[in-house]
Amino acid sequence: MVYSDASGKGLGCVLMQHGKVIAYASRQLKTHEVSNPVHDLELAAVVFALRIWRHYLYRSRTQIFTDHKSLKYLMSQKELNMRQRRWIELIKDYDCTIEYHSGNTNVVADALSRKNKATLGRLTVGKEQQLAELKEMSADLDINAGGGLVAQLLVRPTCQEQILYAQFHDKEGSKIRKNVEARVEMKFRVADDGSLMMGQRLYVPNDETVK
Repeated sequence: MVYSDASGKGLGCVLMQHGKVIAYASRQLKTHEVSNPVHDLELAAVVFALRIWRHYLYRSRTQIFTDHKSLKYLMSQKELNMRQRRWIELIKDYDCTIEYHSGNTNVVADALSRKNKATLGRLTVGKEQQLAELKEMSADLDINAGGGLVAQLLVRPTCQEQILYAQFHDKEGSKIRKNVEARVEMKFRVADDGSLMMGQRLYVPNDETVK
């Protein structure tokens, strides 16, 4: 299952399986995309998800949920521009259906499309199930006196966190880190988040699980 959304700032999508979140993805709109109509932006979010998660979705039965109702009838529309026709050809490669999903229940994809750091703020949620889903995503939750939900969710790439953890438990990495701190090692550097880097490349320890 894929939940996608678009805003005037960017595209966001969430990949789920058996009710569990598998991955998040988002990107800012390119300069030429800002003036595109809402229909095209919402469709671009769907295409973005299909492309980035092709290894998960290709040859698998997939449901795509969007809060833009007209996309549900995309395949039966007769008047399409060249961009839409090109994207439809890509969508046809997948065994997927596009379903309508109310925007106020699609909070995570909506947040991803609106802010670079994927922050959820002041969401009114009426169902206990949605509260439970947000808690499973490690969101900080609080209910104010008026019954509104204040939630904040910061999305981080877990793969990078695992690599960083492995770096501190790697003998070779620890040796390099000490040399960097002593200014003996000049090829490597330590980034602001503590990651051991060589230029713009992340040092990955010789660990089969992490690799």
